[in-house]
Amino acid sequence: MNKTIIVSNRLPVDLKYENSTLVAKGSTGGLATGMKSVHKDGNGIWIGWSGLIEQQINSSKAKEVDAILWQEKCVRVPLTQNDIDNYYYGFSNSALWPLFHYFQSFTEFEIEHWNAYKEVNEKFAAVILEQAKDGDTVWVHDYQLLLLPQLLRKANKNITIGFFLHIPYPSYELFKTCPWRDDLLEGMLGADLIGFHTYDYVRHFISSVGRLTNYEVHFSEIHYQNRIIKVDCFPMGIDYTKYNTAALARINQKEDSKTELMKSLDVHNDSHSDSKLILSIDRMDYTKGIANRIKSFEYFLTKYPQYVGKVRLVMLAVPSRENVPQYQRLKREIDELVGRINGEHSLLNWTPIWYFYRALPFDDLIDLYVSSDVAMVTPIRDGMNLVAKEYVATRTQGSGVLILSEMAGAAQEMHEALIVNPNNFEQIADSLKNALEMPAIEQRDRIQALQKRISRYNVELWASEFLKSLQLAKSFIPVQVAEKLSEQVLDSIHQNFKSAKKKIFLLDYDGTLAGFKNNPIDAYPDDELLILLDSIAKLENTEIAIVSGRDRTTLMEWFGDRAYTLITDHGAWLRKKGENWICQDHFKTEWKANVRPIFETFVDRTPGAFIEEKEFSIAWHYRKADAEMADLRKMEFKHVLKGLLSNDFLSVLEGNKVLEVKNSNINKGRASLQLLQDENYDFVFAIGDDWTDEFMFNDLPQSTFTVKVGNVNTAAKYYIEDISEVRPLLHAIIRT
Repeated sequence: MNKTIIVSNRLPVDLKYENSTLVAKGSTGGLATGMKSVHKDGNGIWIGWSGLIEQQINSSKAKEVDAILWQEKCVRVPLTQNDIDNYYYGFSNSALWPLFHYFQSFTEFEIEHWNAYKEVNEKFAAVILEQAKDGDTVWVHDYQLLLLPQLLRKANKNITIGFFLHIPYPSYELFKTCPWRDDLLEGMLGADLIGFHTYDYVRHFISSVGRLTNYEVHFSEIHYQNRIIKVDCFPMGIDYTKYNTAALARINQKEDSKTELMKSLDVHNDSHSDSKLILSIDRMDYTKGIANRIKSFEYFLTKYPQYVGKVRLVMLAVPSRENVPQYQRLKREIDELVGRINGEHSLLNWTPIWYFYRALPFDDLIDLYVSSDVAMVTPIRDGMNLVAKEYVATRTQGSGVLILSEMAGAAQEMHEALIVNPNNFEQIADSLKNALEMPAIEQRDRIQALQKRISRYNVELWASEFLKSLQLAKSFIPVQVAEKLSEQVLDSIHQNFKSAKKKIFLLDYDGTLAGFKNNPIDAYPDDELLILLDSIAKLENTEIAIVSGRDRTTLMEWFGDRAYTLITDHGAWLRKKGENWICQDHFKTEWKANVRPIFETFVDRTPGAFIEEKEFSIAWHYRKADAEMADLRKMEFKHVLKGLLSNDFLSVLEGNKVLEVKNSNINKGRASLQLLQDENYDFVFAIGDDWTDEFMFNDLPQSTFTVKVGNVNTAAKYYIEDISEVRPLLHAIIRT
């Protein structure tokens, strides 16, 4: 049975000695939670650093460590202190982390760090390749392992590789400043699917590939040698049920079961009935904007003095990378800011900032979440930020307001929060006032809308959607590189056609027989095409089948009076020439009522887009829309659909300037095989131009002559440059 191998810098367990006994304790982090169903509940292992350097593990302890980790379905990568200093604290966190977060002044490019980064990625590859077998899936996580996908690809081309970046991907102008930018890009391009949190990061990555390499980029696909690499965004969620359930347990909680922190919060609330708590939770990191947050809170107190003595900022800063000079300077700055503000603004019974510099247990975190009236999540730059989602999940009473930085990836989907620029103290102060005075009904409406979204697209669905997309991306990778259709090959096809006793042409329509139009109804077949098709259909023992994604009403209007076989709706309906229509299966259509309003919303938001509703599918066309806007809307639309279509019988089909939702088991390959199975054809020719035709190329018999229009990365045997060559090709095959 094939397995899934998860790879990250750190394993999801912490190794510690308790009474001289080594024990492994599971992590409660977002990644560990999201991967639980893949890792422990599935047929998978996790590979990463154990947290213990090799100097701490002598030969006698190594077997003990490995055995304990194996019980947790984990395998360690051996790292030395030099590796950690130069690979982790060096290149990963002194070069990549500040660069990708737009802190270029903090970026250090050292050759020693780069060499260590390469060596550690190679160490990871060696351990993975010991575990990975043909057919396995490897999912690599984050910026510490950007070189790893290509190292794995070169060593074993028969594994499926996914990569996900959990931090922002910077703009091309910034990324190109890295001396080893080409190596980093090549490393990531070893994956079959590359995932990011937001469309902006996807766009930046695609831009870097397009400008720094010679690889062809088509929308969210990169044509890399004989592979197609898919790039997409998957906004990471949280374990919503865990946080929501824990918050619900706080309601009517008995006094003796409360945490000490909760008791202190209760005392504060009881003695200050009109006071409000504003919550700030972050790692102590310069990307989080903690200093700006404190300064903006001070400005709020100055601008709105009526809140002095009534509003308190509860700030939790979790220690991080304490041996790095920049983080040490940040810690001193925060300490001094809090001390100065508390010293200048405190009253006899009121301190403006409660400051905690420590990690808190889960129960204490929940207490802070449920007790706070407002959450300030205002990073200067953040890949996603799960704190914002955790706060929303704990608002079980429908109250509370989230103030969220527009620089956090979460802002792309949490529109009901109060979105702010983290550098605009005026805006933040006004937003704080708005949050504190917001009517209860507005709070409820905003919170419920946010909860509906993040409860649906939780962390498990995030992981599931990525892996599902990864398998789909792998299935699209052609089994061979198509050969350009030469005169010699054409002569061979012609000779086979002449000598065959029973012949059939399987012809895609849009993009193959006819060019694309802004409006699909304008693609009516011209006289030249009809004359060509009729001449083929009239040949002895020769049939034509139009295999199209169009609906049967349209194709009947165009070709119903001709002696052609018609396959419509991507394979849902079949009408052999001279016979009645046959539905290939009993497909469900009830789902369309739930999906249609989503389509209508995106039509309203995208001028020039329109809906085409078919019997078993709904399509969103955006050929007439502004290209940049359409790309943005398409990515948003895909994410909405992924969250909505959690069942197995529906899938999203991405065509040429169109997104279509259809039944998963409808495809051109299945319908084409159905057409061939009752007849003994000894000449089969199939031609098409997009991914819908790949099903046909994959499923048809090996003896079929398959031709792709305009794309060498295909499962077809041959390709031609563009649509202008299609009709001359057909003429050449049937020539006398």
